[in-house]
Amino acid sequence: MKHLLYFLIPALFFYSCNGNMKKQETAYYLVTGTYTGGLSKGIYVHTFNTGDGSFKEVSHIETPSPSFLAVSPDEKYVYAANELGDNDNGGEISAFAFDKTTGTLQFLNKQLTAGDHPCHVDVDKTGKWVVAGNYSSGTLSVFPVQENGSLSVAAQTIEHTGSGVNKQRQEKPHVHCTLFSADNKWLFVPDLGIDKVMIYAFDVATGRLTPGAQPFAKVEDGKGPRHITFHPNNKFAYLIEEMGGSVSAFEYIGGTLNQIQNIASVQQEDTAFIGSADIHLSPDGKFLYASNRGGLNTIAIYSVDDGTGLLTLVGHQRSGGEIPRNFTIDPSGRFLLVGNQNSDYISIFNRDGNTGLLTDTGTRITVGKPVCLKWISK
Repeated sequence: MKHLLYFLIPALFFYSCNGNMKKQETAYYLVTGTYTGGLSKGIYVHTFNTGDGSFKEVSHIETPSPSFLAVSPDEKYVYAANELGDNDNGGEISAFAFDKTTGTLQFLNKQLTAGDHPCHVDVDKTGKWVVAGNYSSGTLSVFPVQENGSLSVAAQTIEHTGSGVNKQRQEKPHVHCTLFSADNKWLFVPDLGIDKVMIYAFDVATGRLTPGAQPFAKVEDGKGPRHITFHPNNKFAYLIEEMGGSVSAFEYIGGTLNQIQNIASVQQEDTAFIGSADIHLSPDGKFLYASNRGGLNTIAIYSVDDGTGLLTLVGHQRSGGEIPRNFTIDPSGRFLLVGNQNSDYISIFNRDGNTGLLTDTGTRITVGKPVCLKWISK
C-alpha cells in the first residue's frame, strides 16, 4: 500500500497541475461582429474553452453594423468595419481597446473610410497600419495607427476601375477583402466587380501601397472573387468566388499568384442562388473549408495536397442554420464555428483532424446576425 501511495501522489499532482495548465492554455475569447438591428447591438465577446467547447458571454459594446473585425498583432486592439454608406463617404472604421482581464472593449475613436459599405479590414504585422475595403465604392483606404491604438485620418485611398460581365452584380468594382501577406510585404485585394485579385506592394515605413510587379491575378469572368487565404507553408493561396460557387487555388511566390485549379464549392445538384462567402484552412494546413449561403447553407470540405496545393473534395456539411456568412476554426483545430446570419446564432461543430469531417454538436451560441468571428488569447 505504501508503494502504491508513492506512485499515486505524484501522479495525482501531475494530473492536477496539467489539468490546470490545460485549462489556461485552451481558454480564448471569441469576438463576434454583427449586423445591428433585431437582437444585435454591436460586438459580442464570449469566453470559449477549446478543450470541451463550453462558452459564456462576458461583454458586448454598441457600434453600428460591425460586419468585419480585425485584431492587432499584440491583441490589445480590435478594429471594426462599420458597414454604412452615404454618397461615397458614409462608411466608418472604429477602433477599440481590448482588456484581456475583463474581456471588455473600450471605444477609442472612428474615422471615415472614404467610401461606402466597408466590408473588410486588416491590420499589418507591425500593428501600425490598418486597411479597410469599401464594397459599394470599390475603394480601399490605409489608416495610420496612433500609439494608443486609435486611428488617424486615411493616409491613402485607392479606387479600382472596370466592371464585369454580370451587369447587375458587376456594374463597377466591389472590393471585398484586404489581406496582408505573412511577410507583410504585400496586400491582396479580391474585387468581386472586376473578377481580379489586385496585388499591392506595401511599404511598412510609410504605409504606402503601390501596384505589384504582378498588379493582379485574373479569374474566370463572372466568378466574383470574395475572400482569399494562404496556406501555412506560404506556397499556396485559395480564393472563394461568391458568384461562381467555386474555389481557385494558386501557387504563391513573393507577391505573385499563378492559378493551378478551380473546383466547385457547391454540390452538382444545387440549384439555389449561389452566394459562397468565406474560406479558411485548418491550422495544420491539411484541410480547406468554404461556406455557401443562398438556399444552400453548407460548408464544403477539401483535403489539401501538401506538395502540390491541389484540392480534393471530401464532402459537404450543413451549416446548422441560415446564411453562413463567416466561420472560424478554433486555435486548437478541434472545433469549427459558423456564424449563421439569418438564424441569430453560431453553430458549433466538432472537427475530425484526421478526416477533416465535421459533426454538429447541436450547441448554439445566441448572437443576433453574427457575420464575423475572431479569436483573442485569454
